[in-house]
Amino acid sequence: MQYFNAFLKRKLYNKDGIYNLEVTDSSTKKVTDFYKITPFPNYKNDENKQTILDKGDKNLLAKQFKKFIGFNKDILEVGCGTGQLSIYFALGTNNRIIGLDPTIDSLKLAKNFSDKHRITNTTFVNADIFDDVLADNYFDFIWCNGVLHHTKDPYLAFTTLIKSLKKNGYVLIGLYNKIGRFRTLFRKYLSRIIGKRIFDWFDPTLKKLKLDKEEKNAWIRDQYFHPIESLHTLDEVLSWFDKNNLEFISSIPSSDFDYNYKNIFEKKNVGTLYSRVFNQFSMIFSRLGSDGGLFVVIGKKK
Repeated sequence: MQYFNAFLKRKLYNKDGIYNLEVTDSSTKKVTDFYKITPFPNYKNDENKQTILDKGDKNLLAKQFKKFIGFNKDILEVGCGTGQLSIYFALGTNNRIIGLDPTIDSLKLAKNFSDKHRITNTTFVNADIFDDVLADNYFDFIWCNGVLHHTKDPYLAFTTLIKSLKKNGYVLIGLYNKIGRFRTLFRKYLSRIIGKRIFDWFDPTLKKLKLDKEEKNAWIRDQYFHPIESLHTLDEVLSWFDKNNLEFISSIPSSDFDYNYKNIFEKKNVGTLYSRVFNQFSMIFSRLGSDGGLFVVIGKKK
């Protein structure tokens, strides 16, 4: 039987509490097959609400986002994977969190955790971004961090998602940077010559975090061996915003020379081509470049 909810554009099957539309696109199936092997991130046996809150609060971007959201809002996380961030956004609030992901195996982990811990304000949708299943002008906030560069057409995916954002709603987009990802790409190149032990020697994330064998394997696969990956720039995303009636709010790294990231939802100057290129090159020598070269841009729908 097909079911309908206000956040959906069409009726979907509700299987085991997850709204489902079968993924048929060959490129998307490559990604789902990839994450079936090592769900990222996975849950540990002793995981609970408090450990999810603790991990979320250590992520300054997620912590600021949750604080800025406030209460009684409709939030969409795109590419939610195992749902840990969606659950973090839901805990302690009356916000309604929708997690969208094409990998059913990951969503089952998310749903099981939510059910086990009686988290009632999360809902999970198993569908491809390109199937356009979400209602137009519905969400107050969209979080899409580290996702679009793993799709066959990042710009088309972006325009599809933006239709679901309300007027005056905010979107956070995180993508691999064409310049800032240099260190990761260089380590990947060296691994072809030296082997995977290069990651234990030179990957900062593996060196600074105490990861078990399964977590380490998931990180290496996600960063270095993903089947679909594209690279982007600040100016490219700014052009996406212009074409889709979005106002630039801020970015990490800064588009200007303002490096105050204490409130990323405060309106910032878009800067110049020189300032944007300079700050993207600076990623190579900073933590942003060492951890994968991900950059973030925040916009507001006009």
